[in-house]
Amino acid sequence: MQMPIPNAGVLARKAQIVARLRALLPADAVIDDPAETRAYECDALAAYSCAPLAVVLPRTTAEVAAALRLCHDEGVPVVPRGAGTSLAGGAMPSADAVVLGLARMNAVLEVDYDNRFIRVEAGRTNLSVTGAVEGEGWFYAPDPSSQLACAIAGNIAMNSGGAHCLKYGVTTNNLLGVTLVTMAGEVIEIGGPWCDAAGLDLLGVICGSEGQLGVVTEATLRILRAPEGARPVLIGFDSNEVAGACVADIIRAGVLPVAIEFMDRPCIRATEDFAHAGYPDCEALLIVEVEGSGAEIAEQLGLIRRIAERHSPVEFREATSEDEAKRIWLGRKSAFGAMGQINDYMCLDGTIPVSSLPHVLRRIGEMSAEFGLAVGNVFHAGDGNMHPLILYNANTRGDLERCEALGAEILKLCVEVGGCLTGEHGVGIEKRDLMGVQFAPADLEAQMRVKDVFDPHWLLNPAKVFPLAASAPRRTA
Repeated sequence: MQMPIPNAGVLARKAQIVARLRALLPADAVIDDPAETRAYECDALAAYSCAPLAVVLPRTTAEVAAALRLCHDEGVPVVPRGAGTSLAGGAMPSADAVVLGLARMNAVLEVDYDNRFIRVEAGRTNLSVTGAVEGEGWFYAPDPSSQLACAIAGNIAMNSGGAHCLKYGVTTNNLLGVTLVTMAGEVIEIGGPWCDAAGLDLLGVICGSEGQLGVVTEATLRILRAPEGARPVLIGFDSNEVAGACVADIIRAGVLPVAIEFMDRPCIRATEDFAHAGYPDCEALLIVEVEGSGAEIAEQLGLIRRIAERHSPVEFREATSEDEAKRIWLGRKSAFGAMGQINDYMCLDGTIPVSSLPHVLRRIGEMSAEFGLAVGNVFHAGDGNMHPLILYNANTRGDLERCEALGAEILKLCVEVGGCLTGEHGVGIEKRDLMGVQFAPADLEAQMRVKDVFDPHWLLNPAKVFPLAASAPRRTA
């Protein structure tokens, strides 16, 4: 994975830059010991790494602004970092960059149940947002698989979704406002808990911008009343294509489950060995969850059962207790960890129209055979957010390159059928060189002009998202 050559002038001034940071921030907020900065050399795309120049761990928005202002004056690139769970290399630094981590900024600042919002510092983990309000019967809807660890800052940067996004939407549908610090150190308030602000939709620009435009330090999030009840069903099938067709028929019927999750045989077997959830040994399974009153749940599940029966399922299992519901979800929640026990893997996240699921699953199987690499599929089927897991051996010469080549073909397939390169993981460095598959040069130019406005010197996460050849004139100006 190509990265720009580090700025020799910045590297030569490391001692001066670190000294200025130490003079500006608390003593424990700056890390420059090479042994300690290695902890920040990569994110969850661990195939690539590079230790940064230094790491800054602020505790307040004012400290973030001060650090950014100094780096701006020194011409030092800054890589914002939430919890480092990015699967696309979004938080991977360069040798001349300062990593600005928000992990210490994790407080709940305000909860307003009457107006249905919570305001938190952006380093707070996703799951702990719900944890702050669930005692009063509320929850925060976006629930990425890494929700135990991932930070709200990263959720906003990548517009994260999760299993329940089919009904409740992704981060952008639940984000009301942010406090943003620009690279020049200016603190800006965008949006808020009330009605939509007049003028340009800057909040929509910030959400999903991958740390390219500013550093989000606080977020105002929509919270919702917990549903009266919820119930999952597990449906097993003898082929991936049939399971995909069932998903398309459920969506076509107009019923709106809170979640539709898909797993294929490799994932089923791995999770059974790992979590012992009691899944059937079949080619593919769906987990479909509905919620509402008892009558609403019964009506929705009745329709789903009738649709599923048209596809001759090998099993239809409805949870009848809280324990059974947890066991149905246990394997799905354990899938990524379970797959990691059997092999190295790369997790993609191209998104496709739901109607294309049968075709795309068939083609992934064919491409898997062509490249000689196994692919496990576990994903949010309801909104077509694919998560193919390509298995490879990191210790076998050429395997990583073969894995990346297969991943590129799968992502091109997603675009070919009318989808896009990423649903929630972001572009980062992983998909950077594929942006030309989805966007014309004029589209990329328009996007880069937005960055020009927020970060005219291209110091924020400068080697991410855009193909290096396209961004080079701006980065080197």
